[in-house]
Amino acid sequence: MTTILFLCTGNSCRSQMAEGFVNHLRAEGFRAYSAGVEPHGLNPLAVEAMAEAGVDISAAVSKTVDDLPDADFDFVVTLCGHARETCPFFPSAARRVHKGFDDPPKLAEGLSDREDILNCYRRVRDEIRALVEGLPESLEN
Repeated sequence: MTTILFLCTGNSCRSQMAEGFVNHLRAEGFRAYSAGVEPHGLNPLAVEAMAEAGVDISAAVSKTVDDLPDADFDFVVTLCGHARETCPFFPSAARRVHKGFDDPPKLAEGLSDREDILNCYRRVRDEIRALVEGLPESLEN
């Protein structure tokens, strides 16, 4: 079983989406975890966008690396520049990989139409899904 830790700034959107997709779509060979540099709470629009894709992340909790169970990760994947710059040291043989994705709340700044805002989350959700569907090759490149 390949274990993956997804890191982003707040563990509210991107890393939660990635964890949800891995554990829903690729559970036969992978186990995913997610954490943030500074947890911001689970974003309800991320939950809604994932539910549209058939993945329920509503019970997920925003957390830091210190909140994770002890695990030897095979991959530590940073999903934003801030997490990449502040990624903690992992004593295991984890391979660090950066796969940056836009931050849905930042994409939605200035938008007032709910559908336009949700489309920002959908776009990033679909990009993350493509990464997950391409595992493990998508982490090798």
